[in-house]
Amino acid sequence: MIQVRKSMRTVRVVAALMENNGRYLITQRRQTAVLPNLWEFPGGRVEPGETDAQALQREIHERLGVHVHVYELISYVSHPYERYIVHLHLYACQVAHGVLSAKGVQDFRWVPSAEFDDYPFTPADEVSMNQLLGEH
Repeated sequence: MIQVRKSMRTVRVVAALMENNGRYLITQRRQTAVLPNLWEFPGGRVEPGETDAQALQREIHERLGVHVHVYELISYVSHPYERYIVHLHLYACQVAHGVLSAKGVQDFRWVPSAEFDDYPFTPADEVSMNQLLGEH
């Protein structure tokens, strides 16, 4: 179990829940990334001065080459890692225009929720996924 210290750094992260015909977009982290090869909902860190929507639009474009519409907040998770705490905000999103390509990710897939267990997710994304599926 990870011991949370009051002095631990926090990182605000945003992710996109994009659905298409009962399938959800997930991305695989690069081999050189923190938590390599794990799967997650696409997104990334919110930079200083950015809104969540701006960060999501930037991150999705950098990682997948598309522009997105950002809608409502779906879930929020605070998850402690060894050296920091991630505050993950998951938003409903939709591709506005462009063609998906693995620009800043190792891979991406459209997956039905019934197959989520077939993909090793990052811990924070797994908590979000369980919330969505009602498996608190």
